[in-house]
Formats: sequence, structure tokens, C-alpha cells
Amino acid sequence: MDLLQKTYEAGVVGAGGAGFPTHIKLNANVEYFIINAAECEPLLNTDKYLMSIKAEEMIKGMEHIGELLGAKYLTIAIKQKNSKEISILKETIKKLDSKVELFYLKNFYPAGDEQMTVYEVTGRSIPEAGIPLDVGTVVSNVGTVINVYNAINDKPVTEKYITVVGEVNNPRMLKVPIGISIKECIEAAGGSTLDDYAVIIGGPMMGTIIDDDESSSIYIKKTDGSLIVLPKDHYIVKRKRKPIKTIINETRSACIQCRYCTDLCHRYLLGHKLRPHRVMRNVGMAERDPEIMKESLLCCECGICELYSCPMGLSPRLVNIFVKGELRKQGIRPEKGSLDIESREMIEYRKIPTNRLMSRLDIMKYSDQQIDELKEVKVKKVSIPLSQHIGKPATSIVNIGDKVSRGQLIGKVERNDMGANVHSSIDGKVVDISDKIIIEIEDNEVIL
Repeated sequence: MDLLQKTYEAGVVGAGGAGFPTHIKLNANVEYFIINAAECEPLLNTDKYLMSIKAEEMIKGMEHIGELLGAKYLTIAIKQKNSKEISILKETIKKLDSKVELFYLKNFYPAGDEQMTVYEVTGRSIPEAGIPLDVGTVVSNVGTVINVYNAINDKPVTEKYITVVGEVNNPRMLKVPIGISIKECIEAAGGSTLDDYAVIIGGPMMGTIIDDDESSSIYIKKTDGSLIVLPKDHYIVKRKRKPIKTIINETRSACIQCRYCTDLCHRYLLGHKLRPHRVMRNVGMAERDPEIMKESLLCCECGICELYSCPMGLSPRLVNIFVKGELRKQGIRPEKGSLDIESREMIEYRKIPTNRLMSRLDIMKYSDQQIDELKEVKVKKVSIPLSQHIGKPATSIVNIGDKVSRGQLIGKVERNDMGANVHSSIDGKVVDISDKIIIEIEDNEVIL
């Protein structure tokens, strides 16, 4: 069996991040293969749910990947507090007589950041502008490994499990076809409790915010895992939507150079030369030091500095994003750091407790929402983006009017391209092709 070929054919990409094509990522030889099961952003439950119902598929998929990589260690990094999932995994590992091991993480943010996960499991810091491969490691998340297992059995990526929580009438886990609209997902969770709301696609710290009137024209992709419905005037929404001009002006007038944004920055704590307080200081100057400004290129945009650290309510994260954009316009990219890197001595004492973070974010009231119930949603129409991943968009290989079946290849990339194949998620007819392929049966009703 050619696992890389199977993974390529199935269109598997990173299911919880930027969507790195998995057939490219797994073309390596490493010491560690780690499943990142931390799911460290508050309110997210998709990976925990998948581990509870698909533990065997995940463990088998992990073993196949580990064999391909030549990995000595197969490790699932999971939060110690997730006792139910840990028990299921232990039973499954024993049943399969697997060499997979569990590594218990404390309940902090961002335990699930790829670089932090690697550090916790291996004790190794990834160099600046580096990747886990630089320290002999490959990391994938729960959904990705399950999709690899499915690919081995010739099942392409056509569906997603989505957590829907917040201001909805029936918070729940949904199983949906890729290409379903955000609005249809919210309706499947009983609709919103609010007339006017915002939706975070992803987690509250790093997710993308859209308005309710945009939810009909934005669609679930391979990388999506959660929807959080919030009031439009919620703290998180207001902070993330502040205009950059306002942010720069506030930075110039209100930054007190307390260093909290740097002291709590996990990339700084891992040993990287990223000091957000210095970037903030430079933004307010008439003449900016280019070497200091280049530090912003190392920011992973986790949001700690913006939503937790700063006592003045400023946004080093958005300042870093702005500065990174300006540097990229000049053709400046981050430079690869030395492998001789060590974490800073305070790293063990500056991890952000998740409950404290949730309190700061004003989302504690949603933490007790029960989502054990799974609802499978079927639709009569999907809009499937040709680019759901890092790299080159897929090229449509179907025409308007073509009849397609669920699982059929509709968008293709070449094997060696940085990209991923795209498959139909329903049976139907192609009605439009642009940067997405629209497929429908007869009408647009959601089948609940």
C-alpha cells in the first residue's frame, strides 16, 4: 500500500489548522509522531468527541503513519482533565496491543499550539521560523489521522464534525457535508437565541469572525471544526474588529511598556526572539528600527497578548499582523533560526490557565453547554471551495450540468503540487463553477 498516494487521492489536509496537505507533510522520516489532541481553545469539543467514537480508527491510522515515518515514538498529547477520552484511548490501545503512548498535558492555553505541544512532549524547542520536522517530529491532529485511516480504505474527505455552541437554542455536535453554509449549521443547532449575532469560525482566541448576514455565503471547509455564536457587542467581537488605525493610535498613546505581552508570549518563552513590547514601542516612533520590527514575523497570532496580557486593552497581536503585512510587501520574510535554542526558565510558570482565560473572555457561561448529542445534517445544496488548504487551489475537472456522486473527485491537483484534491460531498448536479463548485439536488432545504 502506498499511504502517501492514498492520502493524496483522498484530499487529506490538516483538519484543524491552516490545512497543510497531508501527503506532503508525511513524506518524511522522524523520531516522533505526535497526535495533537489538546484542543486547547476554550469551548471546542470536536476532537474530544471524535476520540470518544473513533478511537480505534485513530489508533490504527496513527500506527500506519508511524510506520511510514519510521517513528520510534507514537504519542497522543491530551489534556489530563479529559478523563473520559483517556479511558477510551487506554482501552483501545490495550485492545489493539498498540505501541501508542499517551502524554498528559496540563489545562493551559496554548497547550495545543504545535510548537508548544512538541516542546511539552519532547522537551525540544523548534527554531525560529521552523517546523516540527526540524526537531525530528511530525504533528497531526485527531481529525487528520482519522481521515488518513479513511483514505487507506478509499474514503475521501467529504464531511466534517462541527461543534456549535454559544447563543444557540440547542448546542450540539453536527456531522455535516463539506460545503454546507454556516447559517444552515446554526439552524441545525436550533437557530440563534439572538436576532443579531456574530459567529466565530474556530476558537475564540484565533478564530475568524463573521456577521449573521454573511453566514449564508460562507461555507464549511476541511479545516473547520467549530462555530461559536456570540452577541455582536461581545468583548471578543469588539476587540477583534477594532480598526488598525485606531489600534496604532492607541498603541502610541497608551502602551505603558509593562512587558506583560512579552513575558506571557509562549513563543518568547520557547526561546524565540519575539518581544511584542518592543514592536509596540517602535510602532509609536517616527523612525522605526527594522530589526525590531522583523521580530513580528515570528508571531503565531495566538491572541494571549491581545485578549489576556495587556492591562491597557491594547492589541499587540493586531499590531504584529499589521507590521508583518508591511514587511511582506517589502519582500521581507522570517529567517530560519538556529537549532541551538533553549526555552526560557519561566516557561513552566507562565502558562495561562484555561478557566482563567475563559473568565477574562467572558465566555464562562457557555462552558457548561452539553453537546454529547450528534446530529447528522443532510442538505440539497453545497458550495465546495476549490481552495481549502495551503498552496495551490484544485482545478475543476467537472462541467456545469454534470451529475456527480458523493465522494467523486471534482477538483484535482498534481501529486507533487502543494495542494489537495476536492471531492463532492453529496449526490447531485453541478450548477456553477468559480472559485467553488456548487452542487445541488432539487432545492435548498436543510433536512433535519
